[in-house]
Order: sequence, then C-alpha cells, then structure tokens
Amino acid sequence: MSESAATPFWRGWQVGERVVVRYRIEDGRYSDALGELARVDDDGVDVITKRGLVSVPAATIAIGKRVPPPPTRRRRPPPDAGG
Repeated sequence: MSESAATPFWRGWQVGERVVVRYRIEDGRYSDALGELARVDDDGVDVITKRGLVSVPAATIAIGKRVPPPPTRRRRPPPDAGG
C-alpha cells in the first residue's frame, strides 16, 4: 500500500487554512463545516465556522477541500440626499 493511500487527505492541511468538510451525522445524513482549520491530526479536524467550533472525528469525514477566502462584502452607496 502506498503512503498516500494510507494517509488521510486532510492530514496535508495546515491550521489556519480555510476548508470545507463534509461529514456523516448520527441519522446517516451529511453536514458541512466551512471555516478556518483550528486543529488537524489523525483523530480528525476542528473547524471554526460562523456558528462556532465544529469538531469532526476522522471516522465521519467523507470529503473535504481547501477553499478560497470568503468574498468581501460590497458597501451599498448611500441614498441620494439631493432630490
């Protein structure tokens, strides 16, 4: 067996990267965690999402990837004060 086949894909990620991880939840469905990687090891990953920290055990990880930074929000121009 090659080393890459034995090493989980997420082990190549670095803390601080932005990732999305799809993982199995108790009822057999899937959920996603999108955010900054706070921990990565053989036991799984921790992702800081908008809703808080999500710990994803290795056995539940289905797929995942690095993603680009979130888009910057555009400010709306102020309403025309003239008439």
